[in-house]
Amino acid sequence: MEAESIHILREVVSQAEKPVMLYSVGKDSAVMLHLARKAFYPSPPPFPLLHVDTTWKFQAMYKLRDRMAAESGMELLVYQNPDAKERGINPFEHGALH
Repeated sequence: MEAESIHILREVVSQAEKPVMLYSVGKDSAVMLHLARKAFYPSPPPFPLLHVDTTWKFQAMYKLRDRMAAESGMELLVYQNPDAKERGINPFEHGALH
């Protein structure tokens, strides 16, 4: 299964115009990052990480995100929804519908 996953990652890079890997700092993202690093070792993966930042994570998770990006040698792109920030959308008052 690992070999097939690595093959798929390499195939995507060879065919995609501007690939990017979503990175949520969760367990699934950690596995994907590990596979990407193995797929292109000793070079860093040839695509950036994209973190969609809800601003609701613990500070330790942001530190981990930054450290993992630095250790992997990958560019880290961070996107925050400006409309949601301006409106003060949060999981406590708005739930999952926003």
